[in-house]
Amino acid sequence: MFQILYVLIKAIEPFLVPICFISAWAIVFMILGNFLAAIRSSHRRAKMMHQIPCANCTYFTNDHRLKCPIHPTIASSEAAIGCSDYESTRPAFLDQLG
Repeated sequence: MFQILYVLIKAIEPFLVPICFISAWAIVFMILGNFLAAIRSSHRRAKMMHQIPCANCTYFTNDHRLKCPIHPTIASSEAAIGCSDYESTRPAFLDQLG
């Protein structure tokens, strides 16, 4: 039994180093890929969150109990992007800049 196992180990021994090398680098590349995907996802989410206009709206109260008296259910959420009742508190020339 041990002789058969010894022969099998000796037979695959030349292939172990390349297999381990490739496996190690594959794991490194998978970790880097997941890290880059997380960064991309966070960046996309941050861009979406910066489009929410509530903080610069006249009707925004900045009170955690009632953030907006006109649309209390969608205030400070992604649903508030493109709100039809938005009125800016900033000067008009700043809104035109972007």
